[in-house]
Amino acid sequence: MNEIEFSALMVSRVCHDLVGPLGAVVNGLEVLEDENDAAMRDDAIKLVTSSANQALARIQFMRIAFGAAGSAGAELDLGEIGRLIQGLLEGGKVKLEWNVPHAYWAKDWAKLLMNATLLGVDSLPRGGMVVVTAEATPPSFKVIATGLNARVAEEVTRALKGEPLEGPVDARGIQPQLTYRLAQTVKAGLSVTARDGSVEITGS
Repeated sequence: MNEIEFSALMVSRVCHDLVGPLGAVVNGLEVLEDENDAAMRDDAIKLVTSSANQALARIQFMRIAFGAAGSAGAELDLGEIGRLIQGLLEGGKVKLEWNVPHAYWAKDWAKLLMNATLLGVDSLPRGGMVVVTAEATPPSFKVIATGLNARVAEEVTRALKGEPLEGPVDARGIQPQLTYRLAQTVKAGLSVTARDGSVEITGS
């Protein structure tokens, strides 16, 4: 996969994650235009508000996790990273326990932690709990995702090892490859282990 294809798939991933909440905002606004019933209008306002907040939380998360926020050599506050992830999960089926010290990490290390946590979230199709722990110096982390039917797809495991994937990669499948590239950038070792009811991702 060349860099243009990789970039195009990352853009597709961003668009995929924003289509749902932004579509709900549009639907809510259409109801407000045509509906006179007070109760229906209240429901529409709640839909617009919650969907707009969800879209904003996703943009704020992806701006750092997938984008180039911050200058070269920038450091990011892990407390703020935790708040961004918490906002991303707000109202969803996955809960976050953020046991990370107050520290500043190099940008790419922080991005790696965000993407590893997102992989943990994605491994819980029925919801559950993601517990994140970290050591500030030298940087290292552990993400444990626990829940019903917790699992990690074989192509995700292969991507995190840098192994070639079989078949075409889609917008959903590109994020594990970004995670691997970030690990290579900071010279971190990544491992993923699936057990009965849990998935563990570590980086050091």
